[in-house]
Amino acid sequence: MKHTYHQNLKCKIQVSTSYGDFQLNNNIQLINNKILSGERLSKEDGINLFKINDIYALGNLANNVKKKKTGDYVFFNVNLHINLTNVCVSRCKFCAFSRDKNDKDAYSMTADEAVRRAIDSLPLGITEVHIVSGLHPDLPFEYYVDIISRLKEKMPKIHIQAFTAVEIDYFSQISGRSIKDVLIILKNAGLGSMPGGGAEIFNSKVREKVCPKKASGEKWLEVMETAHTLGLRSNATLLYGHLESDEEIIDHLISLRNLQDKTDGFQAFIPLPFHPKNTEFENTHKRPGAFENLKMYMIARLMLDNFDHIKSFWIMVGLDIAQLSLNFGVDDLDGTVVEEKITHSAGAETEQYISKQELISLIRETGHTPVERDTLYNVIKIYKE
Repeated sequence: MKHTYHQNLKCKIQVSTSYGDFQLNNNIQLINNKILSGERLSKEDGINLFKINDIYALGNLANNVKKKKTGDYVFFNVNLHINLTNVCVSRCKFCAFSRDKNDKDAYSMTADEAVRRAIDSLPLGITEVHIVSGLHPDLPFEYYVDIISRLKEKMPKIHIQAFTAVEIDYFSQISGRSIKDVLIILKNAGLGSMPGGGAEIFNSKVREKVCPKKASGEKWLEVMETAHTLGLRSNATLLYGHLESDEEIIDHLISLRNLQDKTDGFQAFIPLPFHPKNTEFENTHKRPGAFENLKMYMIARLMLDNFDHIKSFWIMVGLDIAQLSLNFGVDDLDGTVVEEKITHSAGAETEQYISKQELISLIRETGHTPVERDTLYNVIKIYKE
């Protein structure tokens, strides 16, 4: 049973112009009028959204757009995360996960270990294996191809979502192959789609300060465009709460929106709050709070009019904020995860696993209908009351 939700936002969205005892302020009213007329929000509109602190009015706009896209459905999947290695040549300043290869807590999984971990998770009902890792200086491209191939051979019905655009660019460098050829080889081995990590913030000046050895924002977009033209769907992300400005966030979202206009290859957008613990910013930054997190979800929903899904990655914001976000434009809670190392290295205090039944209960409590999906948003089961 397949459901798609590519609907034109130029259709009318009914938004109330008053909320109890207060009226919409001018910025909200102008944005509301644009949405009603089917006009795309501009960069200036996006910057103005950050100036609006009335999250109830803003949330109402975002939630109405969400309802027009996916009704009262909230999606989740049963997935397993595998981080193959924490050894990384980039050593980004905001990353607490990466290590040099000689560090005492550095690790690299063998192909056998990765496959065994995936097989051990089959009783949980997983439909997806999600793989992201560091950029190891010694592991060859063939190592990654072998893992994908062996996972697909052992579990042919499991979807493999693996390797960020940054990893694909690195594979191109270490193999001497083009980005297109790297993606074709991985797709032939069993790669089904790509995660959205590594985007961070596209602005080159900020990127030079926080991740100077990582692929540029332009390169990230190039890899994704190539993947989309090969039929590989992907997600997209943004890391916020470090050195970026509101304007740079909006520029990032518009770049994603422009590429989506061109390829229609993005499935979901996931805003990722920065976790500073155990990073170079630990003493200068604090983790974004609930207000900032909710505002990012709402702004993303309103600016990314050609994205069907906005995802709250509960691992990074906590279950409470993730659940609350479902009334502020979010329609996806990711999945069961099973094990996550990257965010927890930076001080995340959330659990690393949540059961399917817990996800269903969290969604139902908000008045939405839980929908179990596969990676490509084909509906597996709708959990009616």
